Amino acid sequence: MEELAKEAGIPVRTVRFYRERGLISPPRREGRIAWYDDHHLARLRTIAGLLERGHTLTGIADLARTFESGRDVAEVLGLGEPTEETPVRLTPEQLADYFEGEVTPENLAAALDLGYLATDGDEIVHISRRLLEVSAELVREGVPLATVLSAGRRVREHADALAELFVSVLEAHSDGTEPPQLRPLTRAVVDAELSMALDRRLRRENTDRPPQEPAS
Repeated sequence: MEELAKEAGIPVRTVRFYRERGLISPPRREGRIAWYDDHHLARLRTIAGLLERGHTLTGIADLARTFESGRDVAEVLGLGEPTEETPVRLTPEQLADYFEGEVTPENLAAALDLGYLATDGDEIVHISRRLLEVSAELVREGVPLATVLSAGRRVREHADALAELFVSVLEAHSDGTEPPQLRPLTRAVVDAELSMALDRRLRRENTDRPPQEPAS
């Protein structure tokens, strides 16, 4: 414990306190010797980083329990599955920086349940850099992360239905293998239809809006 505390740059009594609070896991024991490893050191550095970002020890403990209940990255991504998305590896502190003040156990649990996040040792893996960046941008624009995640769940349902539609249509007219044009054609149709849907929605909103009184 003394060596671990020295490596982490904190007093031994702090390590002991974290151990008593369940913030770090028990050491591996050989007789009277307690062995701490890189996992314990990473956890101590994570605790320090989250404390600097305003999280409380109780909040950090809740985040840790939620994080540890998450699915492994291999289970979420699927080994060998084709994908056009780029996963992003993050420390808990980096995740907190992306969504300042919004990384709560509830939001973390929702993201893990959606499969946006997965675990890989002491790291968090976001399945899509594009989703990560657009989610962070929405939060910076003032949309609560809980709302972003709730909307993401609804978008997932519609996206699954669209994927089923396009695959069934193309499979009916191909030899059963994925046509090379499947993804670009799908994206083009969805992008065009979504753009037109936004136009219709915004025009309707402007039409329904009462006229402004002329300025005196």
